[in-house]
Amino acid sequence: MARTLLVSTRQHGAYPTLADALEIAESGATISIEPGEYRETVAVADSSLTLVALGEPGAVTLDATGLGRPAVSTRDATVTLRGLTLRCGDGQTVHASGGRLELTDCVLSAGYGAAITATDGAELRAGSCRITAGQYGIVCSDATGVIEACEISDVTDDGIIVRLGADPTIRTTTITRSGYRGVYVYQSGRPTLDSCEISRTGDVGVAIAYDSSPTLRSCHVHHTRGVGILVGSGCGGTIEDCRFEETAAPEILVEPGANPTISAARLTPAITTEDDGAQAEVEKLLGQLDAMVGLAAVKSEVRALIDEMQVNTWRREAGLSVGAVSHHLIFTGAPGTGKTTVARLYGQLLKSLGVLPDGTFKEVSRRDLVGQYIGHTAEKTAAVVEEATGGVLFIDEAYTLSRSSGGGADFGQEAVDMLVKLMEDRRDSLAVIVAGYTVEMSDFLDTNSGLASRFAKTLEFENYSPDELTLIAGRIAASDDYLLAPGLEDGLFEWFAGIDRGANFGNAREARKLLEGMRKAQSGRLRKLGRVPSRDDLRTLTLDDLLAATGS
Repeated sequence: MARTLLVSTRQHGAYPTLADALEIAESGATISIEPGEYRETVAVADSSLTLVALGEPGAVTLDATGLGRPAVSTRDATVTLRGLTLRCGDGQTVHASGGRLELTDCVLSAGYGAAITATDGAELRAGSCRITAGQYGIVCSDATGVIEACEISDVTDDGIIVRLGADPTIRTTTITRSGYRGVYVYQSGRPTLDSCEISRTGDVGVAIAYDSSPTLRSCHVHHTRGVGILVGSGCGGTIEDCRFEETAAPEILVEPGANPTISAARLTPAITTEDDGAQAEVEKLLGQLDAMVGLAAVKSEVRALIDEMQVNTWRREAGLSVGAVSHHLIFTGAPGTGKTTVARLYGQLLKSLGVLPDGTFKEVSRRDLVGQYIGHTAEKTAAVVEEATGGVLFIDEAYTLSRSSGGGADFGQEAVDMLVKLMEDRRDSLAVIVAGYTVEMSDFLDTNSGLASRFAKTLEFENYSPDELTLIAGRIAASDDYLLAPGLEDGLFEWFAGIDRGANFGNAREARKLLEGMRKAQSGRLRKLGRVPSRDDLRTLTLDDLLAATGS
């Protein structure tokens, strides 16, 4: 039978320190700790151990501040901690590598590190614990487990981090006053957050990035400086029956290339009818549109279109006549001005209004529509339209359809003629958006006498201003976990104000290309430091990086 060892500085026959008890403790032992403050650390490897605090809650403190190690560290061990107050003022407090770590009714605080870290396949079980300080609250990296009824507050960066395929279940847990994000899921993280509350964050409530697919169910996200939930490109997962209050717009921001399943997401107070739910979805999508940089005229035009469609729906429901309305649009302007993103949102808006059956979005170019022999083009075009029916068909650089490819017969005109017919035939189940440079698109509309009349409106996407490009660059950097050093925004503005805005100007693409160059410049700079860079070093882009990237 496993022994129970007593640690006490007052009781005769007890072990005066944890180190004394640990020295003779066999696997499976329980160490009971009398009230007091113990300036010690506990390290357990390939063994089983339980540490239990005696006395009133908070009466036993294990303080590792200044000792250079976590208060408790485990490796391939089974360790249980009950009722302890654990501190490490200059690093992480509890670390588990492999094995199983269980904490119940513990209070933790950390310095430059996480209060709890679970890595390398560890199973973490934390119940009714409080984390009151630290750089991070809990970090699960290639780990699993259950975090339930815990409270995390006043951490300087992220409340909970889940990464490297970790899949913990986090239930009824409160995260508040995080300096950065409430929950950050990245590098294929797959956690389940059930009935959690995330509030008063310095930025996003929940951020999802780098191929992650979490499940968020019945969570309440409120009073965040950033959006409620951010789903990055390439990410999926499920967001179900969550509530939002006093977040930045939109409540849920889904970046292009992300494909989460979102159901019954709502603002407080709860939506109670189907009509209210549809309206909330429309407002959410319009919020995503408003969150885009610039494009004031485009946003106004889209809102006007949505207003008209909404009124037509109400008129139809009231038994009033509604004239035939085309949902096809023309987007003109230079590359990198958000045309594809707006087209996706437009399709989702039409679905939310019940105008189109689903939110299908199919982007094609000339090669997807034009065949190589007589009859082939009509067949290809019809097949593409069939796939897009129910949603949006987006044709980028549409004017190339009317240009000969050279070297013999060209069937681009056949594709245009076929589109004109199908756009009319499927007017009620398809929205076709053609996009391209302004002058070229004007010429394109002249290639068929009925083409221009098929479109409801032309939306002109203007080039971004230097201020807007600076803001875009800042957003791209933030989404990739970079910070702009003081003075860098001014440098970016000067660069964007001075570059040539000719026919090949790429707008947001220029900002992304510049950030990529700056990251490469930062990598070279950090390699020359002669030391391992700090976390701030790794996150910060400087004016020197801009100068190196631009050759200035």
